[in-house]
Amino acid sequence: MARKVKYGKIAIVIFLTALIWVWADLAQDREWPVPKLAISVAKSADPALWVSFKGEDGSPASSVSITNIVLKGPASKIADVERMWNRGSLDLEVFLVPEQQGMTEPGDHSRDVLSFLKQSDKIRQLGLTVESCEPNTFVVQVVKLVEQLVVVECSNESGVPQKAQVKPEKVNAFVPADRTLTAKVQLTPSEIKYARSSAIKKRPYIEMPDGQTIEVSTDVDITMPPAEDVLRNYTVKAPKLIFAFSWNLQGKYKVEVTNENEVIRSFTIRATSEAGKVYESQPFQMTLYILDGDEKVEGEQTKPVVYNLPEEFVRSNEIEVPPPPAEAKFVVTSLSGASPESEGS
Repeated sequence: MARKVKYGKIAIVIFLTALIWVWADLAQDREWPVPKLAISVAKSADPALWVSFKGEDGSPASSVSITNIVLKGPASKIADVERMWNRGSLDLEVFLVPEQQGMTEPGDHSRDVLSFLKQSDKIRQLGLTVESCEPNTFVVQVVKLVEQLVVVECSNESGVPQKAQVKPEKVNAFVPADRTLTAKVQLTPSEIKYARSSAIKKRPYIEMPDGQTIEVSTDVDITMPPAEDVLRNYTVKAPKLIFAFSWNLQGKYKVEVTNENEVIRSFTIRATSEAGKVYESQPFQMTLYILDGDEKVEGEQTKPVVYNLPEEFVRSNEIEVPPPPAEAKFVVTSLSGASPESEGS
């Protein structure tokens, strides 16, 4: 007669075995050093509060760097975290939520860093604890903001101011009582182009001294002047030319421009006043590229120069060089005096 399988006993054995393995894993706790992590301030639910970390010099900062962290946990958890670290997928940024920390009253609030990190949900979700870190404490400063009218300013993605028409010109915003701040709007090149023909709506923001941004609750309408009213003829009076050699030719050859008077002379560009001034103030306005193979050409050769237009103004269509570009006639000679054929052999 077949023996009856006792499933209950089998289940108990499996359960006890699993407990033994779990206990063995927990008993093999490891420590793992982390160079640093950042604690950042989460936006307060109260728009009238500005919460930031207080630096050693008293200046505000949106985050604080914690160093020499030692994490501790089961060997398997440490191994998982190490793999995430090596893949670059480990996010150790921890957020401080002012309301959760009871930081809703103006003034300075000190916290123990180790206690704060031990309570962090992000660290707990990794299955680890924090054993030690530096510094020991941080100070959070809470400032009560006041609502007042501020001027709206427009700029492109590089921060260059734009001559835009903004309606309304001022908006209500929460700002520090002891500072004069403006509401900002940043326009992309496509938005600048669109705003030349039709108004676009944008939501301004206040940039706080610590780098945090606070969005204003009011939209503004922005229009840009037509392109033909923005660009004008701008004469670059004393352009400078630089040679850009390829890696293989650098330090081995020299260049002589034979039509220097035709290349390095005043020329006209189309640009806004600011873009024209920035371009002219650059160390070099033109570049002649000397590439591999140019050294093998016997005698004089011709190549157009490249105008080093400031990229931020090119993207916003605030500067352009009317074609065709100047053409440089030049001769490439070896600094060693050897011919290209003998050097290549």
